[in-house]
Amino acid sequence: MSDAELLAAHVAGDRRAFAHLLERHYDHLWQVARRTSYSPEDAADALQEALLSAHRTAGKFRNNAAVRSWLHTIVVNACLDRIRRNRARPTVPLYDDHTDVRDVRNRIAEREIALDIEAALGALPPDQRAAVVAVDVEGRSVSEAARRLGVPEGTVKSRCARGRRRLAVLLGDLRETGNRS
Repeated sequence: MSDAELLAAHVAGDRRAFAHLLERHYDHLWQVARRTSYSPEDAADALQEALLSAHRTAGKFRNNAAVRSWLHTIVVNACLDRIRRNRARPTVPLYDDHTDVRDVRNRIAEREIALDIEAALGALPPDQRAAVVAVDVEGRSVSEAARRLGVPEGTVKSRCARGRRRLAVLLGDLRETGNRS
Protein backbone atom coordinates (compact mmCIF):
# COMPACT_ATOMS: atom_id res chain seq x y z
CA MET A 1 0.00 0.00 0.00
CA SER A 2 1.13 3.56 -0.65
CA ASP A 3 1.60 6.04 2.18
CA ALA A 4 -1.62 7.82 1.22
CA GLU A 5 -3.50 4.52 1.20
CA LEU A 6 -2.12 3.59 4.62
CA LEU A 7 -3.13 6.97 6.03
CA ALA A 8 -6.62 6.60 4.53
CA ALA A 9 -6.87 3.10 6.01
CA HIS A 10 -5.87 4.50 9.41
CA VAL A 11 -8.57 7.15 9.17
CA ALA A 12 -11.06 4.41 8.18
CA GLY A 13 -10.22 2.48 11.35
CA ASP A 14 -7.43 0.06 10.39
CA ARG A 15 -5.48 -0.29 13.65
CA ARG A 16 -2.28 -1.47 11.94
CA ALA A 17 -2.09 1.07 9.09
CA PHE A 18 -0.52 3.91 11.06
CA ALA A 19 2.08 1.54 12.54
CA HIS A 20 3.05 0.39 9.03
CA LEU A 21 3.34 4.01 7.95
CA LEU A 22 5.63 4.77 10.88
CA GLU A 23 7.79 1.73 10.14
CA ARG A 24 8.55 3.28 6.75
CA HIS A 25 9.38 6.76 7.97
CA TYR A 26 10.45 6.54 11.62
CA ASP A 27 14.20 6.69 11.01
CA HIS A 28 13.85 9.80 8.82
CA LEU A 29 11.50 11.47 11.32
CA TRP A 30 13.86 10.69 14.22
CA GLN A 31 16.77 12.25 12.32
CA VAL A 32 14.69 15.36 11.59
CA ALA A 33 13.75 15.67 15.27
CA ARG A 34 17.33 15.07 16.39
CA ARG A 35 18.75 17.70 14.04
CA THR A 36 16.09 20.27 14.87
CA SER A 37 16.17 19.83 18.66
CA TYR A 38 18.82 20.89 21.15
CA SER A 39 19.05 17.54 22.94
CA PRO A 40 18.20 13.88 22.35
CA GLU A 41 15.63 14.08 25.13
CA ASP A 42 13.87 17.04 23.51
CA ALA A 43 14.00 15.29 20.14
CA ALA A 44 12.37 12.17 21.60
CA ASP A 45 9.67 14.19 23.34
CA ALA A 46 8.97 16.32 20.27
CA LEU A 47 8.83 13.26 18.02
CA GLN A 48 6.37 11.57 20.36
CA GLU A 49 4.19 14.70 20.42
CA ALA A 50 4.38 14.97 16.63
CA LEU A 51 3.41 11.34 16.06
CA LEU A 52 0.47 11.63 18.45
CA SER A 53 -0.61 14.77 16.63
CA ALA A 54 -0.31 13.07 13.25
CA HIS A 55 -2.26 10.06 14.54
CA ARG A 56 -5.07 12.29 15.81
CA THR A 57 -5.22 14.69 12.86
CA ALA A 58 -4.76 12.17 10.03
CA GLY A 59 -8.31 12.84 8.87
CA LYS A 60 -7.31 16.43 8.05
CA PHE A 61 -4.60 15.33 5.59
CA ARG A 62 -5.59 16.83 2.24
CA ASN A 63 -3.42 14.70 -0.07
CA ASN A 64 -1.93 17.86 -1.66
CA ALA A 65 1.57 16.80 -0.50
CA ALA A 66 3.37 13.55 0.15
CA VAL A 67 2.55 11.89 3.46
CA ARG A 68 6.27 11.90 4.34
CA SER A 69 6.41 15.69 3.81
CA TRP A 70 3.31 16.12 5.94
CA LEU A 71 4.87 14.05 8.75
CA HIS A 72 8.17 15.93 8.35
CA THR A 73 6.40 19.27 8.79
CA ILE A 74 4.57 18.07 11.89
CA VAL A 75 7.87 16.91 13.44
CA VAL A 76 9.68 20.19 12.68
CA ASN A 77 6.78 22.20 14.14
CA ALA A 78 6.71 20.03 17.27
CA CYS A 79 10.46 20.56 17.73
CA LEU A 80 10.15 24.33 17.30
CA ASP A 81 7.22 24.39 19.75
CA ARG A 82 9.31 22.50 22.30
CA ILE A 83 12.21 24.93 21.83
CA ARG A 84 9.84 27.84 22.48
CA ARG A 85 8.43 26.15 25.58
CA ASN A 86 11.90 25.38 26.89
CA ARG A 87 12.88 29.02 26.58
CA ALA A 88 9.94 29.93 28.78
CA ARG A 89 10.78 27.16 31.28
CA PRO A 90 14.48 26.29 31.14
CA THR A 91 15.54 22.98 32.66
CA VAL A 92 18.81 21.41 33.78
CA PRO A 93 19.58 17.84 32.65
CA LEU A 94 20.01 15.26 35.40
CA TYR A 95 23.02 13.74 33.66
CA ASP A 96 25.34 14.68 30.82
CA ASP A 97 25.96 11.34 29.14
CA HIS A 98 24.91 11.41 25.49
CA THR A 99 26.84 8.31 24.49
CA ASP A 100 25.02 5.67 22.53
CA VAL A 101 25.73 2.30 24.15
CA ARG A 102 24.72 0.51 20.95
CA ASP A 103 27.60 2.12 19.02
CA VAL A 104 30.42 -0.28 19.79
CA ARG A 105 32.63 0.80 16.88
CA ASN A 106 33.63 4.03 18.68
CA ARG A 107 35.07 6.21 15.92
CA ILE A 108 36.38 8.95 18.17
CA ALA A 109 37.43 11.50 15.56
CA GLU A 110 34.14 11.26 13.64
CA ARG A 111 32.16 11.50 16.85
CA GLU A 112 34.08 14.57 18.01
CA ILE A 113 33.40 16.33 14.72
CA ALA A 114 29.73 15.38 14.87
CA LEU A 115 29.50 16.69 18.44
CA ASP A 116 31.19 19.94 17.46
CA ILE A 117 28.75 20.44 14.59
CA GLU A 118 25.81 19.48 16.79
CA ALA A 119 26.92 21.95 19.46
CA ALA A 120 27.37 24.68 16.87
CA LEU A 121 23.91 23.97 15.41
CA GLY A 122 22.51 24.04 18.94
CA ALA A 123 23.89 27.54 19.44
CA LEU A 124 21.92 28.92 16.49
CA PRO A 125 18.54 30.57 16.98
CA PRO A 126 15.73 28.08 16.19
CA ASP A 127 14.68 29.78 12.93
CA GLN A 128 18.25 29.78 11.57
CA ARG A 129 18.81 26.23 12.78
CA ALA A 130 15.67 24.96 11.04
CA ALA A 131 16.67 26.66 7.76
CA VAL A 132 20.28 25.44 7.86
CA VAL A 133 19.22 21.89 8.73
CA ALA A 134 16.62 21.81 5.95
CA VAL A 135 18.91 23.20 3.24
CA ASP A 136 22.45 22.19 4.22
CA VAL A 137 21.97 19.01 6.25
CA GLU A 138 18.93 17.46 4.56
CA GLY A 139 19.74 18.85 1.10
CA ARG A 140 16.34 20.43 0.50
CA SER A 141 15.97 23.16 -2.09
CA VAL A 142 15.36 26.67 -0.80
CA SER A 143 11.83 26.59 -2.21
CA GLU A 144 11.04 23.26 -0.54
CA ALA A 145 12.52 24.45 2.76
CA ALA A 146 10.46 27.65 2.50
CA ARG A 147 7.30 25.65 1.91
CA ARG A 148 8.00 23.27 4.81
CA LEU A 149 8.92 26.07 7.21
CA GLY A 150 6.02 28.26 6.08
CA VAL A 151 8.17 31.29 5.23
CA PRO A 152 9.17 33.06 1.98
CA GLU A 153 12.22 31.81 0.06
CA GLY A 154 14.10 35.03 0.77
CA THR A 155 13.63 34.43 4.48
CA VAL A 156 15.11 30.94 4.18
CA LYS A 157 18.09 32.34 2.22
CA SER A 158 18.78 35.06 4.79
CA ARG A 159 18.37 32.66 7.73
CA CYS A 160 20.77 30.22 6.07
CA ALA A 161 23.31 32.97 5.36
CA ARG A 162 23.19 34.27 8.95
CA GLY A 163 23.28 30.72 10.33
CA ARG A 164 26.26 29.75 8.15
CA ARG A 165 28.21 32.84 9.20
CA ARG A 166 27.55 32.03 12.85
CA LEU A 167 28.47 28.35 12.32
CA ALA A 168 31.76 29.38 10.68
CA VAL A 169 32.63 31.44 13.75
CA LEU A 170 31.54 28.74 16.20
CA LEU A 171 33.29 25.92 14.38
CA GLY A 172 36.41 28.05 13.96
CA ASP A 173 36.43 28.67 17.71
CA LEU A 174 36.02 24.96 18.40
CA ARG A 175 38.84 24.07 16.00
CA GLU A 176 41.17 26.62 17.64
CA THR A 177 40.27 25.31 21.10
CA GLY A 178 40.93 21.73 19.94
CA ASN A 179 44.33 22.66 18.49
CA ARG A 180 45.49 24.22 21.77
CA SER A 181 45.06 21.03 23.78
